[in-house]
Amino acid sequence: MLKGNFFRGLGYLGEGFQLIRQPGLRLFVIIPLVINVFLFVALFYFMALGFDALIAMVMAWLPDWNWLQALDWLFWILYGAVILLMLAYGFVIVANLIGSPFYGYLAELTEKHLTGQEISTDDSWAAIIKDIPRALWRELQKIGYYLPRALVLFVIGLVPVVNLVAALLWFLFNCWMMALQYVDYPADNHRVSFPALRQTLAETRLSALGFGLPVALLAMVPVVNLVVVPAAVCGASAYWVRENGSTIR
Repeated sequence: MLKGNFFRGLGYLGEGFQLIRQPGLRLFVIIPLVINVFLFVALFYFMALGFDALIAMVMAWLPDWNWLQALDWLFWILYGAVILLMLAYGFVIVANLIGSPFYGYLAELTEKHLTGQEISTDDSWAAIIKDIPRALWRELQKIGYYLPRALVLFVIGLVPVVNLVAALLWFLFNCWMMALQYVDYPADNHRVSFPALRQTLAETRLSALGFGLPVALLAMVPVVNLVVVPAAVCGASAYWVRENGSTIR
């Protein structure tokens, strides 16, 4: 039987958007946000260049008919759809890899703000830099968890009829991954292992899915997904404090 509160989980991202406006948290929201903006622009630009070259190559193969040559607008519409899907989760993965040390500290500051209690972590810039290898390893663990399951769902999606169910499974899985992705930051601050975090979130799966749902939806909206990442980190910290973080060992 699924436990937790789905509707309470839905509210944590909204709380995260409120928290990122707090003066004590803004700096560690702005720094990764600036990084993400440059990343987003660079990724979009180079993908556009590559796709433009691909369109030119395809159009060169087509007969010299005006109506065929006019199809380049259709390719650009398809490009926009592909970009939307690729940026939705690919951008989040890359942004989290780059910003993980900042997000860990943002989660710590958020928890301090919510509880008024100190967390036994060194909060100096030197400590943040020193934590980069561990933070990157943690992100790679999440990617390692995601990829084989995503591959299974991809294969299921190739099977006729069954692929109708696969679409729903894909969405639920992405909601679950968003909860794992961001609650992992406060969990890591408390040195909770990734397997232990998965087990604990599974015990309140409805709350986790409720939290992951709006994050997964907003991750698909260009520009908005730049802001949703730090908001999700703060919302996940609120999740940690109010759900079952205190029961994790």
